[in-house]
Amino acid sequence: MSTANEQGIQARHQAELDAGRFLIQHCGDCGRHVYYPREVCPHCGSSTLDLVPPQGTGTVHAATTVRRKPDAGGDYNVSLIDLDEGVRLMSRVEGVAPTAVAIGRRVKARVTQHNGAGLVVFDLLEGGA
Repeated sequence: MSTANEQGIQARHQAELDAGRFLIQHCGDCGRHVYYPREVCPHCGSSTLDLVPPQGTGTVHAATTVRRKPDAGGDYNVSLIDLDEGVRLMSRVEGVAPTAVAIGRRVKARVTQHNGAGLVVFDLLEGGA
């Protein structure tokens, strides 16, 4: 069950994305990063979590192509990305054919707008394997 505080951190995180800023949490007690934002650190139970900007670079952990008819927007990619800070998130890699996204490729995060809300997507880094 969600508490008002959990809704608070989720809303703050989304507001930062809407403003074009991608932030993850960093625990002041154990020093580990956390993503998706939450009220307590899943590693040590501390509540001393601050929103911080990540480097934004990471590696494709898994990728799949979702097939759609062209009139429905065409195929798109869904990937699990391991950020260099040690957190994993689901997103997509843009700017290349969905089938060109391979496990182990290096990527860089950016925030884009989708239906009026900020969303984290990734671009392939040159030579990133």
